Amino acid sequence: MSKKKKVLIVIISLLIIIQFIRPERNVAVAYTSTDITHSVTVSPEVKNILEKSCYDCHSNHTEYPWYANVQPIAGWLAHHVDEGKDELNFSEFDTYKLKRKTHKLKEVIEQVKKGEMPMSSYLIIHKNAALSEEQKSILVKWAEESVLVLQDTLKK
Repeated sequence: MSKKKKVLIVIISLLIIIQFIRPERNVAVAYTSTDITHSVTVSPEVKNILEKSCYDCHSNHTEYPWYANVQPIAGWLAHHVDEGKDELNFSEFDTYKLKRKTHKLKEVIEQVKKGEMPMSSYLIIHKNAALSEEQKSILVKWAEESVLVLQDTLKK
């Protein structure tokens, strides 16, 4: 057997074997006693925008596409979601200290204004998660108002 065939067999074998490695999925409930709605007012319109454009990576509930069942993509997605939740988790937002809540909402404002969120790599496949200018405006206004409410709480 040629060296190329042996290498090909090894690669195919490895690809088959890694299909049995399944990272933990992020499928808990997004809305719990610690979600963002317990810290600030979230209108149905804002909630819809957050769910559509943010919650897959920034909550305890991800809607997985079919390709999330294929390794090594599944591992990459799991890592990406873990990083997103470490940065900001709307499902755990009420557990943050007041100062951190304010800081995270200011980051939302900054990143939405700059067009950094949702990430362009996410939007390649999730076109429906792209924010229109109107949705960006709604989200920024909501976050700015929420920051003011939280800052008033800090002063008390």
